[in-house]
Amino acid sequence: MALIIFDFDGVLADTLNDLLQFGQEACDELDIKHVVKKDDLSNLEVMSFASYGRACEVPEDLVDEFVQICLKRIAEKKSPPAIFNGLSNIVRRFAVNNMIAVVTTNSSQNVNAFIVEHDLDECVHAVYGVDLPGSKAQKISIARDQLAATKRESVFMIGDSLSDIRAAKEAFVTSIAVTWGHQSLEYLLRGDPDYVIHFPHDLIEIIEKKTIRN
Repeated sequence: MALIIFDFDGVLADTLNDLLQFGQEACDELDIKHVVKKDDLSNLEVMSFASYGRACEVPEDLVDEFVQICLKRIAEKKSPPAIFNGLSNIVRRFAVNNMIAVVTTNSSQNVNAFIVEHDLDECVHAVYGVDLPGSKAQKISIARDQLAATKRESVFMIGDSLSDIRAAKEAFVTSIAVTWGHQSLEYLLRGDPDYVIHFPHDLIEIIEKKTIRN
């Protein structure tokens, strides 16, 4: 048995186009003269809506408003984002013998709507969103304390950003970097992840083999 923690945007949810669109809409609403580009997301040291706003040249006194506009746009979207191909079945497979959690800078409300939309509400045991206090590393530690059966149990953090990898290391859990998300392989390698994978199915071999060995 293991605790498997997923980041949300760019790992489970294919939200890149939404984030670019909503970031631009937030800038326009706040009268920020900035054209939002993919690099505004992919080059972030810390993957969060606040950091995203700063990358979009939002003044510090308007960053919180930028964050709230983006989160509101996501919540108001008619349907939650798509899940990356193959991940629904993988989450269901892992949930049979493991605990599943999501740690994210998105809101718990948005993540829970996504989970229900994709029929994963019986598989995901907890969501730790931006609405809960603490850093991502602290939330990983909280998830471990609340959901891991023993201190010796394997804990994995699956992320698509440099800050995900650094948070996993800070929390002393195994880091798995995925390349189908928002940041490039070159950027991810700066965090020295324990594993790097290019396809969702690769998670099965890494996690099940390591769990069996333990």
